[in-house]
Amino acid sequence: MFVPKNDFISYLDNYASHFGINPRFHCYVESVYYIKNASRWCIVVRNNKLNTIEVYIAKFLVVATGENSEGLIPKVPGLDGFEGMYMHSSQYANGKDFIGKDVLVVGCGNSGMEIAYDLLYWGAHTSIVARSPVHVISKEIVFLGMCFLKYLPCRFVDFIATTLSKIKFGDTSKYGIQRPTEGPFYIKSKTGRSPTIDVGAVQKIKTGEIQVFPSIANIKGNEITFENGKSKQYDAIIFATGYRSTVLDWLKVTEY
Repeated sequence: MFVPKNDFISYLDNYASHFGINPRFHCYVESVYYIKNASRWCIVVRNNKLNTIEVYIAKFLVVATGENSEGLIPKVPGLDGFEGMYMHSSQYANGKDFIGKDVLVVGCGNSGMEIAYDLLYWGAHTSIVARSPVHVISKEIVFLGMCFLKYLPCRFVDFIATTLSKIKFGDTSKYGIQRPTEGPFYIKSKTGRSPTIDVGAVQKIKTGEIQVFPSIANIKGNEITFENGKSKQYDAIIFATGYRSTVLDWLKVTEY
């Protein structure tokens, strides 16, 4: 079902060789602007390996950096004075450095739930912040729903998926995870936001091994106070709070 690593690397090498593609490695795009009179793009690049500035002129420009590429950490009162460590989920490798520590994961999407589960596996004392309602379903329900969407309206598929989710996980609101009023596949089609596919975290939440809190109200030192008035001390915070686009940081609208 999955291509072995070496086969995939070989495929990329062969693809680049076949089409005469010559990648420029260790390069960072600093700015891009359009030269109107010449009908060309000007791309200013910093070569980090050679420590030089390079300029490329091209008739066409393809931006293939992904819609969102920079980790987003929301503004939280007192975060700058947090005495522990904090990071975005994109910087998380594994829970090895968090053994025995109190860790708060902000966000209960796929990254947040998976990281919370992994931290527990490594022996961290894990809590998670559920900032907004989310559908938690299994990969089997997702697969079934995708099959049904070929033949049934989305509202029917959402009803089936939600019903199966309630049967499998029960009332998750009792543990702090609210379900949205709209169905998972409807939300996916309208907003692009995917449902959270459970990897085992829900069961740990039910047993109390992973605690669930609402949004953070403020931070003072190592103590974090939540919107429900409860507070707890943490050694680290991991923000699984999504990404933002960086295209407008370097793509200039000026035309010459």
